[in-house]
Amino acid sequence: MDRKILRVLQADARASLQAIGQAVGLSASPCWERIRKLELGGVIEGYTVRLNPQALGLADTVLVQVTLDSHSDNTLEKFGEVLAAIPEVIEAYLVSGDYDYLLRVAVKDTRDYERLLREQLYKIRGIRHSKSSFVLRTLKKADLPI
Repeated sequence: MDRKILRVLQADARASLQAIGQAVGLSASPCWERIRKLELGGVIEGYTVRLNPQALGLADTVLVQVTLDSHSDNTLEKFGEVLAAIPEVIEAYLVSGDYDYLLRVAVKDTRDYERLLREQLYKIRGIRHSKSSFVLRTLKKADLPI
């Protein structure tokens, strides 16, 4: 039942309790109780709005692979703090493999990305190497499978 509720919420987080309950076969009160338990249990982390980057003038997405000079806890913590302060970095993952981090960056265009590199990313202490790839087309963008 909880997974059914989650599917409905992923499709429309603004759905009314009545609409959610009807979709899953519950009345509003038990539906609300289940949703509240999912929130308190950390399954539902929050409710948000999906924005269209192109409509906001952020036409390009860049995937940036980053290798750091050091892997000390202090270096990793400071790197994370610096990334958190850069609004164009919309996702950052510590990853396994040839690089240490994978960043997803939203920018207006190539010139805007060059500005971001010069003014912010290249000024981060401890970056040994980075590799950038512009996303040409998004083939799939999905919610978690429930």
